Amino acid sequence: MDDKSQKRLVLSLAVTIIILVAEVVGGIMSHSLALLSDAGHVLTDVFALGLSLVALLIMKRPSDYRATYGYQRIGLVAALINGVSLVAISIFIFVEAYNRYYSPPEINTSVMLPIAAAGLAGNLFMAWILGHKHDDLNMKSVWLHVLGDIISSVGVIVAGLVIQYTGWVFADTIASGIVGVMIIVGGVRVIKETLWILLDLSPVGFNAEKYSRMISSIPEVRDVHDVHVWSIGHGIPAISCHV
Repeated sequence: MDDKSQKRLVLSLAVTIIILVAEVVGGIMSHSLALLSDAGHVLTDVFALGLSLVALLIMKRPSDYRATYGYQRIGLVAALINGVSLVAISIFIFVEAYNRYYSPPEINTSVMLPIAAAGLAGNLFMAWILGHKHDDLNMKSVWLHVLGDIISSVGVIVAGLVIQYTGWVFADTIASGIVGVMIIVGGVRVIKETLWILLDLSPVGFNAEKYSRMISSIPEVRDVHDVHVWSIGHGIPAISCHV
């Protein structure tokens, strides 16, 4: 990742902190679980963006005697932590939604809706800043956080409108549950892709037996063994073998 990515992360972090403060205050004032759930997700975004910035700075370091392959996997560790945080916040949302189902509070939509709308605008702005095409898993995990926020904000707005015009307060609980599902799906996906690399499994589309046959077909090659295919970092495949 270059300096441009670093600037995008810094700007996104500033916007995220503003959204977090607004949604926490708005969620408490309006008693909206959907809004507080969205704020909880935004809190993980603050953590994710900060972690990604630190990882970015470390990843820029050249390889040395400690890390002969370089520091690419620092970004993977950040992505893994981000993925786990997504799953954790989803579980919290599900538990709170269950409790609210049996004891729904009175929700102030006049506070809930403007805050949710402002949050949606901020999230769309962040999505524009970050862009949507990322080869790096660290940046991809951040993008998924922001995408989850956009979906969350839309869900909160829809729930607010339903409550305002029908008085059906369970819309808030249902919206928070849907938000939780969206968040956990993205989190599990990031965890799976990250662990695939950290466990040194073969990159998708790379087959050790295929490369072994290719090398064996070279004239005067008598034998090929101990063939290993793995990824040094996301999008950085490597192969080693004894010929």
